[in-house]
Amino acid sequence: MDGTTQVTTPAVLILLGPPGAGKGTQARMLEEKFGLVQLSTGDLLRAAVAAGTEAGLAAKAVMEAGGLVSDEIVIAILRDRIAEPDCARGVILDGFPRTTVQAGALDELLGESGQKINAAISLEVDDGAMVERISGRYTCGNCGEGYHDSFKQPAVAGVCDKCGGTEMKRRADDRAETVASRLEAYHAQTAPLIAYYGGKGVLQSIDAMGQIDDIAAEMARIVTDVTG
Repeated sequence: MDGTTQVTTPAVLILLGPPGAGKGTQARMLEEKFGLVQLSTGDLLRAAVAAGTEAGLAAKAVMEAGGLVSDEIVIAILRDRIAEPDCARGVILDGFPRTTVQAGALDELLGESGQKINAAISLEVDDGAMVERISGRYTCGNCGEGYHDSFKQPAVAGVCDKCGGTEMKRRADDRAETVASRLEAYHAQTAPLIAYYGGKGVLQSIDAMGQIDDIAAEMARIVTDVTG
């Protein structure tokens, strides 16, 4: 045995949540526990281009011309990827679908192989707290150790606990006003998806402001429920 929890049927999960909600962290924990594969649109596109697949070459041509990759190309790349053996236990989709049109195309794709969305899990956050959480982040420029203005400061101000480095960095898009704008855009974009998956009876909501382990336990319960 490989230490993962077996799923009875292949799971197709969608993670919804704004930047900083913890989607990446939770997806990795589900991968480890259930043997699922996290699929993010950006990674899929880069891998398909590098592999030189038919869909990847089509995506490369569009990107080199400065255009946006069409839904049809993304679906074709996703179709190829889901068919690979490591996805047999199931997948976690992060960053796709972003629109109800894409959601409908995804339903059609899954229907080709008799699959369906088992759960669309929405990580719910408090916008004000998220602005503080994200805008307060900074890292050691030498080793990458993470710190926060409110939650985790180094023992000696300006000096990394881990390596002793003194160059601290902040991401340009982690400024409070930028974070607030990103959250606003996320809610506007995702609201139709919340309604779409709610209407299909597969929407699950989780309070993502709690402890990572508590959130992970709730995520695992959902996966167990929909695949058992």
